[in-house]
Amino acid sequence: MVSEPNPGSTPSPETGPTGPAQDSLIEYPCVFPIKVMGVKHDDLVGALSAVARDTDPSFDPSTLELRPSSKGTYLGVTLNVRVENREQLDNLYRTLSSHPLVRVVL
Repeated sequence: MVSEPNPGSTPSPETGPTGPAQDSLIEYPCVFPIKVMGVKHDDLVGALSAVARDTDPSFDPSTLELRPSSKGTYLGVTLNVRVENREQLDNLYRTLSSHPLVRVVL
């Protein structure tokens, strides 16, 4: 059985061949806030800063926002990182997510 194409799924210059799921409302380059929740550990902030600096050599660790959890087990960290494109942002998320002290990246 051959299905008829959905009129809304025809690729266009705006959506491209991959459809709306690949579209982005983010205009690059930009400074993007990334929220990380990790285990409160002496190495966490330094490790996150190093990852951010690998992506954005101008990253300034003094701009980090830190919020400890109510029991002090975890630390919420907001990093404002300049990214040039979607691929760079995706790679940053993957690198942060794979760090052993990191629990969540938003």
